[in-house]
Amino acid sequence: MPVAAAVAGLSYDPHAELDRMGIPVLRRWLRDTWGIWSPTHRAVVVADGLTPVEERCVLAHELEHILAGDSGCGGAAGLHAERLAELRAARKLIALSDWARARQWAADEYELAAELNVTTWVLRARHADLQGGAQWLPGTSKIAG
Repeated sequence: MPVAAAVAGLSYDPHAELDRMGIPVLRRWLRDTWGIWSPTHRAVVVADGLTPVEERCVLAHELEHILAGDSGCGGAAGLHAERLAELRAARKLIALSDWARARQWAADEYELAAELNVTTWVLRARHADLQGGAQWLPGTSKIAG
């Protein structure tokens, strides 16, 4: 399986990475999650109606599941896989240089997230990572799956 390019930050395009890997992205109504990696169907399913920023974050998260070889998200191992996918996606979506530049002027987390083209959940995951506490993030996001 091809490895995703070493690009991070605003230029990181998880959809393009999935395209290069030959993995289709399907849009469907989903009840209680924003995205799912289906190893059986070798496809990523994202919820209908997501904003481009939400979809970018969901695709980055699901791509990390693919790269890790994850096959499910149940139990303690599943929770660990979810947090690891979230952490790795946040690191790719938010480059340190972009964070440092935008953090100088952004008035709050919403403005910072908008500037970095990520959701506030991804922003919080990256912030926790930079503080050394990403493993203690409470629960998982809606983009987990």
